[in-house]
Amino acid sequence: MDTTQDPRPLYLLALGQLEKLIAEVTPEALGRPTPCTEYDLRQLLGHVVGGVHRLAYIGEGGIAHDVAAATGDQPDDGWPAALGRARARVTAAWADDAKLDRPSVAPWGEVPGRAVLGGYIVEAVTHSWDIARALGSSLVLDGPLAETALSIAQAVLPPGSRDETIPFADERTAPEGADAATRLAAWLGREA
Repeated sequence: MDTTQDPRPLYLLALGQLEKLIAEVTPEALGRPTPCTEYDLRQLLGHVVGGVHRLAYIGEGGIAHDVAAATGDQPDDGWPAALGRARARVTAAWADDAKLDRPSVAPWGEVPGRAVLGGYIVEAVTHSWDIARALGSSLVLDGPLAETALSIAQAVLPPGSRDETIPFADERTAPEGADAATRLAAWLGREA
């Protein structure tokens, strides 16, 4: 990601995409498996909402490892509201432009705030793909947003760089003609 770019609009765009997908979730779907194999859909939603709160906490000056990245205490139909609350919190936490260049402690280390947001763009877009697949959604994922997330992922996770400390499997080859979101998922080790 270009270090002069403000990643906040892209992150909010990624959250908007997640909101559309989460609005499709029915209580009956919550037990479905996801391409993020350690989570079923309910657990993945908890991870996603918890991740938004973790990013808000980082923006508020906290250290990422001080808070859990998952929340599962939602009523079956409460996920849209939970994401809405997390979105309001993260938007307020990162409203100050000075935070983009402030050293911030993310799960992967101390980096400028804009790099933290870049990492969370990758997470939000990747999990949008996971959720869409689990739901069989017809929502077309934002191509330029996925291209940006893919370029960030490729820059920070080059081929052969993953070990037990990296929460992604080795990159896979995406199917011929795959869209950007599917190429991102394959880059992060998902079976596309």
